[in-house]
Amino acid sequence: MNRRDFTKVVAGTLSLCGCNDVISAVSKKFGQDIPKNLTPAQDEDIDKDFHFLSRTTYGLWPGELEKLKTIGREAWLEWQFKPMAINDTLCDLRARRFETIHHHFSMCYEYRKKVLRSEMVKHTLLRAIYSRRQLFEVMVGFWTDHFNIHIEKSDCIYLKATDDREVIRKHALGNFRDLVHASAISPAMLVYLDGKSNKKEKAQDIPNENYARELLELHTLGVHGGYSQKDVFEVARALTGWRYNRRKVFFNKNLHDQGSKKILGQVLPANGGKEDLQLVLDIVCNHPSTAAYICLKLAKRFISPTPPKSIVEKMSQVFIDTKGDIKSVLRCLFLSEEFYQPETVAQKFKRPFHFIVSCLRFLGADTYADKPQINYLERMGQVPFQYPTPDGYPDEMQPWLGTLLWRWNFAHAATANKIRGTRIRLKKLLSSLSIDDKKDTHKLVAHFIGRLPSKEEQQIFTDYMQQKDMKKMANQQEFVGLILCSPAFQRY
Repeated sequence: MNRRDFTKVVAGTLSLCGCNDVISAVSKKFGQDIPKNLTPAQDEDIDKDFHFLSRTTYGLWPGELEKLKTIGREAWLEWQFKPMAINDTLCDLRARRFETIHHHFSMCYEYRKKVLRSEMVKHTLLRAIYSRRQLFEVMVGFWTDHFNIHIEKSDCIYLKATDDREVIRKHALGNFRDLVHASAISPAMLVYLDGKSNKKEKAQDIPNENYARELLELHTLGVHGGYSQKDVFEVARALTGWRYNRRKVFFNKNLHDQGSKKILGQVLPANGGKEDLQLVLDIVCNHPSTAAYICLKLAKRFISPTPPKSIVEKMSQVFIDTKGDIKSVLRCLFLSEEFYQPETVAQKFKRPFHFIVSCLRFLGADTYADKPQINYLERMGQVPFQYPTPDGYPDEMQPWLGTLLWRWNFAHAATANKIRGTRIRLKKLLSSLSIDDKKDTHKLVAHFIGRLPSKEEQQIFTDYMQQKDMKKMANQQEFVGLILCSPAFQRY
């Protein structure tokens, strides 16, 4: 992006428009727009590149499929593995203006909870919609669920922005042990799972086991990872003494259980102090059950609810060999044969957050994630950071089927430009797809689902079009809404 041109556009627009209009104009000028020509999938089977992008992004922004076909999947993946090298200025214009997400947690106590909640949710939505670092954002979502923190518990709402920045985003594509360590001493996690209450001040004090249990059950080994209740108790003893106040996290050796501990067959010597945490993380992060559990969870998220055993084993070996390098594990996953097996394609059901973001990305929407848009997430039940239990929002289809009506409502409201703060330029999208007549609508369907419509789907769309004048914008909007409501678009 040429700085002189960028400044000229901003200065020229600033005197004529409001802040959001300036950002929209600048974004459009510098490429965050619908390209003039789009070439959707042309086969009956889902395009493999479309499938690849469906799993590694929150949905295909118009033109991304064409770019991928130019550089290839492997090159695209390596590009995404260096997120900080990707220019994300246009996304930053929308998402970085919320001041509370940049503050140290000590400063967040000066803000009302309503402001903190709103800015965290808007920031998360806008990053997912507009970031060019799509794989990074997808992994941020994955780890946010894995290390779930409910912001409505105690002081967590003041602390989560720092956790999101310094734990999840800092390590989303880094090393797993570093990620677990950052989470273990995060003020938000210390509050959410009661680590700040875990102490041994008197001989009769019993350690608080909440965090120790979730560390083993949810964060590392998994519920069937081979640990016992005795291991949970010993881990809790090893983690006594970590404290938090409104300024910092610190270790108080006077509140630490200084006796020896035995965890998963390994002995921690007495008087280990704060180093007990490091020893615990070495034990649990290097345990083969952790590799198997994390890789199975990744395979379930990105391949299938029942992924092939072969790919989980391959990923687990990479996890062990690289000592938890997340990029290496993902590289193994996305470039594997199992990732493209027909029985795994389009088998994942979009959760509400994914559905809303993918709708807006496929449509090339101009939005600022205002309250009306967030209201739909509330109705569908997946507002970021508001799941009450430590296991995070469920990844299965069944829990989300009760709110399908709100998906249809959102799809039709979005395409009809009836959501305040969100604009859809459907005419531009139809022009880019060269859709001039009813006979061209198969290309529009293919743009959204990555393949030509089946005979049954085509019959439904044909019956609809025969009843409508497709030259009218209202009918075009309704038709696109129908595509977004289709079973094919609910899956990815």
